[in-house]
Amino acid sequence: MSDTLTIALSKGRIFKETLPLLAHAGIVPKDDPEKSRKLILDTNHEKVKLVIIRASDVPTYVEYGAADLGVAGKDVLLEHGGEGLYEPLDLNIARCKLMVAGPKGEAEPVGRMKIATKFVNSTRRYYARMGKQVEIIKLYGSMELAPLVGLADRIVDLVDTGNTLKANGLEPLEHIADISSRLVVNKASMKMKHDTVQGFIDRIAEAVEKH
Repeated sequence: MSDTLTIALSKGRIFKETLPLLAHAGIVPKDDPEKSRKLILDTNHEKVKLVIIRASDVPTYVEYGAADLGVAGKDVLLEHGGEGLYEPLDLNIARCKLMVAGPKGEAEPVGRMKIATKFVNSTRRYYARMGKQVEIIKLYGSMELAPLVGLADRIVDLVDTGNTLKANGLEPLEHIADISSRLVVNKASMKMKHDTVQGFIDRIAEAVEKH
C-alpha cells in the first residue's frame, strides 16, 4: 500500500481554492465536503483519499503520519511550529495578512498592552522581537469586539479586505506576516513513498504556475 496517498484538507475557502490545483494533478473528489457528511472522501483515483478536518489540525495529522500531505494556511503553520513537516510549496491561494489592528486614530496606550488574538504564538514572537512585554488574551472569534468593550487595546488577526475592521471602527496598524496556503508533507512519507509524493508535488507546482 506504499503508493497510496492521503491528503488532509479543511472545508471552506482552502478546499475550494485547492480543487482546481488537484484537478490539474488529475485528482477529483467524488463527494463535495460541503454537502457530504463523510470525513474521508474518495477520489477518481483508488489510491488517493482526502481527509476533511479542521484547518488548525492539518499540520498535526500530517506530522504524525495520519495524512501524507496537507494544505494549511501559513497562519496555522506559524502557530503549530511546523516541526516534523516539509513545506515544499506556497500554493498562492487563500491570501491575506496577519496584522495588528486597533481603534482608529487612538495612540498606543502607555504601559503593558493587552492583545486579543487566537494567534498566541505568532503574537508572542512578534512582540518579543520588538522587545515589548504584552498581555495576550486568547479568543476564538469576533476579535474586533475586544477593543470595543475594553477587553484589549489591540488585536492580532487575519486581514483580507479590512472591511470588518473598518465597520467596527478599527484600522490595521502593523504587518506581522503575509499569509497564503502551503503544501505540507510528512517527512516519513517523503522517504517511504518518495516517487508518489514527489510526483504529486511536481504536478501541483505546475498547477500553481499556471494559475
